[in-house]
Amino acid sequence: MSDFFYKSSEPATVAIVREFYSMKNALNVQLAALGAHFGGKVAPMRDVDSHFAGGVKLSGGAELDVHWCRPDDHGYRTLRAAAKPGKGVPKEDRAAIRAEHERLIALWKEHCPKRLSSTDYWDRLGVNSGNLWLCGGIKFELDGTAYFHLGFQINEEKHLANVAAGEPTSGWIDGAVEILASEYQAARVAKLDQQS
Repeated sequence: MSDFFYKSSEPATVAIVREFYSMKNALNVQLAALGAHFGGKVAPMRDVDSHFAGGVKLSGGAELDVHWCRPDDHGYRTLRAAAKPGKGVPKEDRAAIRAEHERLIALWKEHCPKRLSSTDYWDRLGVNSGNLWLCGGIKFELDGTAYFHLGFQINEEKHLANVAAGEPTSGWIDGAVEILASEYQAARVAKLDQQS
């Protein structure tokens, strides 16, 4: 697989990338608030399409197993779909356990933020999400310029020809110019320094 690097200072392109990271920051704030309701840090998760809430890092042991799945390798637990009371628990205690579980599920539903779709932003940039899923893509903004690292090449002439012919296209990012990997990496390091 090849790597291709682009940058764009087109205001609309930069605005889309900035908006994505603004929404990602807002999601992280919501994840912290969700964690506060459960007494632990919530894992920020992502898949090929979106960013979302993962499990909660809770202090405690086996007593949590009634409501929470066992911790993963990083110590995060996910809320069970239904309470799992242990064997031999009296009937009246089971009702209380189920009621507590319903409260936990309602609290999660009330405070869990919606998934943040990466695909929506790539679509707005004009990039075919199928290519991203197969080959990968990263975007970020630094000092008014949007930078892109893609696992596939975008070409404006080919894009326009494919659109005219009604054929699939990998898309085209407005204002994009291909750059060397060294320019992209220098911008990436500067962005990481800016964030720390």
